[in-house]
Amino acid sequence: MSNDNTIHFRPIGTIHSPFVEQSGTPTQPRSAPDTEGKVTVLPEYKPALLDLGGFDRVWLIYWFDRSRPAELTVVPYHDTKPHGLFATRAPARINGIGMSPVRLLGIEGNVLRVGEIDILDGTPLLDIKPYVPKFDAYPEALSGWLGEAPKQGPVKADSRFSRP
Repeated sequence: MSNDNTIHFRPIGTIHSPFVEQSGTPTQPRSAPDTEGKVTVLPEYKPALLDLGGFDRVWLIYWFDRSRPAELTVVPYHDTKPHGLFATRAPARINGIGMSPVRLLGIEGNVLRVGEIDILDGTPLLDIKPYVPKFDAYPEALSGWLGEAPKQGPVKADSRFSRP
């Protein structure tokens, strides 16, 4: 971080998926069970993929490069009422950082084959971290308003968070 409080990120690769616009894109990996994509890591970062193949899932950390500017209250995809931005996973963030725990299907050179992908094609990749169930899963945790929201099946995005 520099003295002017500016933070700089460098993409480490690009995420590829069948989704080219927000409308119709699954809103969570569980909503995309049969969807596959690829993650191309820049060649200079290929050594960082060593030992990643032993994990069933990985966290993809990425930049929401096509979302509109954030609003502090939003109507999320999984409800019809407004909620505070930080109580949602809406893609229009103050700092446009997204994360998805996708299934790792294989690694070929500097390309990861992934399943259950819910990310737009061409999205800049910022980081990859292994998903570790004993660290990342808290099944007994409360889910706030989501526990009270109407029950629904897999949800697809619409254009409410797209850039105009």
